[in-house]
Amino acid sequence: MTDEISLEALDFSALILPGDRVVWGQGGAEPQALTARLMAQREAIGTFRAFVGMSLSEAASPAHGAQVQFQSYTGAGRNRALAREQRLGILPCHYTQLAQALAPVDVLLLQVAEGPEGFSFSIAAEYLVPLVKSARLVIAEVNDQAPWTYGEGIDPSDIDLLVRSSLSPLEVPSGAIGDVERAIAGHIGGLVEDGSTLQLGLGSLPEAILDGLRWHRDLGIHSGAIGDKVAELMECGVITNRRKSIDSGVTVAGVMFGGERIYRYAHCNPLIQIRSTTYTHAPDVLASIDRFVSINSAIEVDLTGQINAEVAGAAYVGAVGGAMDFIRGAHASRGGLPIIALQATALKGTQSRVVGQLNGPVSTPRADAGLIVTEYGVADLRGCDLRERARRMIDIAHPDFKEALALEARL
Repeated sequence: MTDEISLEALDFSALILPGDRVVWGQGGAEPQALTARLMAQREAIGTFRAFVGMSLSEAASPAHGAQVQFQSYTGAGRNRALAREQRLGILPCHYTQLAQALAPVDVLLLQVAEGPEGFSFSIAAEYLVPLVKSARLVIAEVNDQAPWTYGEGIDPSDIDLLVRSSLSPLEVPSGAIGDVERAIAGHIGGLVEDGSTLQLGLGSLPEAILDGLRWHRDLGIHSGAIGDKVAELMECGVITNRRKSIDSGVTVAGVMFGGERIYRYAHCNPLIQIRSTTYTHAPDVLASIDRFVSINSAIEVDLTGQINAEVAGAAYVGAVGGAMDFIRGAHASRGGLPIIALQATALKGTQSRVVGQLNGPVSTPRADAGLIVTEYGVADLRGCDLRERARRMIDIAHPDFKEALALEARL
């Protein structure tokens, strides 16, 4: 039976033991009242572990590192400060394996919304859903400003403690869209057919790609994450999900990484479902979606198609994440397209992101490579031997680096 208490009465030092692992939702799904109180009481608890996903709040601060051992799957968001201070432990696993890697959880903190059909996971379900049953203790923050969403709800009997709050959910700021992003979006727009179902990553480039598809018809969404641009294109009738081979008429995602626009649009809207990673990333589900187009980004790609999506220089800024889950799903889909999109250069044009050898880990092996897109064109690596791959990758590199790349490839 759920016990409802006030936030002021919540004593984490009596609930969390030294060494415990505490997990909460990422991005806008973070239960801010709970995490703020947790950090305020950290010294009374003793050293414990906290898995934070992509954090947007001050809870994941290097200043808390003496008592809190932070973990994540990504170095994005406020996690970059943790990584710089060597206060961030990275779990380098595919998204389909993340809940398994975290379980069993000692304490799970949730932000939920209360609506006409009970509690919903609101902004994120993804890896939180499978962790509910494994948690020793589940504490839910019922935020009356969090959107109530369709998808997978939570049984009130699974909640041990409940507190109430009224806080604006955290937002992921939109990045600036420039000429390079628009050029990449133009190339991808020429690849995507009307009626395709899309999966996209995060940042200004995916936003630009979606914006460049606004003249397409009957697009669908089945993605790990969605943002404000999805709400915009649903409102103007570009994304209808009408021609999806499964979940017809419905946008499916695991988490909303956006702001007030997507939160408002998703609230009590049956056209959007927030689902668990066990569904959004499932290989059999993805393979059953016709014309499934997976669009993810990378830090660098080598001449054979190996992809580094994790480390830039010495900094851990990305993630293994769900890219390979979706890439393989697109390979298996009838008419699917596995796309990696990236700018051709970094550091104001001084460094090529098409490289002879990766400067970081292999996040996606070359055996899974599909189409690589930069502002200079499309390299379709499917069915190509290594020599032909090198030629095609050099074709989409920045002109200033083509000669050196050709020498390195011995072409």
